[in-house]
Amino acid sequence: MTPPASDTLAALRAWLRWLVLLGLFGTAIELILIGHDEDRLQIIPLASIAVAMLAVGRAIVWRTGGRLARLRVFQAAMAQLVLVGAAGCVIHYRANMEFKLEMDPSMRGFRLFSSVMQAKAPPALAPGNLALLGLLGLATVFRPDE
Repeated sequence: MTPPASDTLAALRAWLRWLVLLGLFGTAIELILIGHDEDRLQIIPLASIAVAMLAVGRAIVWRTGGRLARLRVFQAAMAQLVLVGAAGCVIHYRANMEFKLEMDPSMRGFRLFSSVMQAKAPPALAPGNLALLGLLGLATVFRPDE
């Protein structure tokens, strides 16, 4: 017999929360191992991950009391991940662009864009991982009454 849709949805949400937590843990470990803590700006993603991990952990473990408050805290934690990830992409892109223009001031247009996006350090789209995890977390609370 097939379980009711509400049970299936609850199980799917739980699995997705665990997936978000695992992704956050892996990202935090990677940032620590590559030394992403040289200045204040580089601490922001680590702090953001810590806040999000606490929110996800709380959503997984504690299911009683203050449902609306718990939901809003979780949504805020996931939204800040999206914002930090997007801001990180912009910061990485700009850093790469400055470096590329120092190396070749004549670079413009698609040639500059392509060169910036192919740079290995810092990888321009790597912070997008945080945004993706935040969006996945937000998906777990889409239409919470269903």
